[in-house]
Amino acid sequence: MGLRLLLLRHAETAWNRERRYQGWTDTALSDAGRGQAEAAGRALAGTPLQAVYASPLCRAQDTAAAVAAPHGLAVRAAEAFKEMGFGRWEGLTVDEARAQDPALYRAWLETPHLASPPGGESLEEVKRRVLAGLDALRNEHDEETVCLVAHGITARILILEALGLPLARIWSLHVSSAGISELEFRPDWTALHRMNTLVHLDGALAGR
Repeated sequence: MGLRLLLLRHAETAWNRERRYQGWTDTALSDAGRGQAEAAGRALAGTPLQAVYASPLCRAQDTAAAVAAPHGLAVRAAEAFKEMGFGRWEGLTVDEARAQDPALYRAWLETPHLASPPGGESLEEVKRRVLAGLDALRNEHDEETVCLVAHGITARILILEALGLPLARIWSLHVSSAGISELEFRPDWTALHRMNTLVHLDGALAGR
């Protein structure tokens, strides 16, 4: 049994450029983001895919649509991989969140597995739903290659799982807008074959 997972973070939005917490806010791709999504679609056009999944948020759905189109596949929504809910930080820039909740923000950077945004989810809560979603993919797509378009936090959690690292290490990873990672999940082992590759973007801006 095994699953090959091509994992993308959604392409850029204006809030990515402005360094705003998006969370469950349904922001759209920017012009640059649409170009990134198209570039990702071209990069994966020659890779046989059995399914394309995405978070239900439109920035992920629209990125996934560009990947799915060359394969004649419909994008399947997967609630489990929706971005972390950032509660009252949603819509705030990083600097605004730091100014509003200085002690909590410091804890979020230093011990993210022990802190959570006000009114938002904890990393442990997000991990539980992400891993449940991963189990569902593994059960349905044995020995298949699947593309999943997720978000900054949910993509990092999947990569941490592949590497056997704890949530405390989440800031050790960087996942760029429209970056492509490739993971393989087997019953007895997991491999990370590539992480956050951006060569397909050429001159397109890799947003945060």
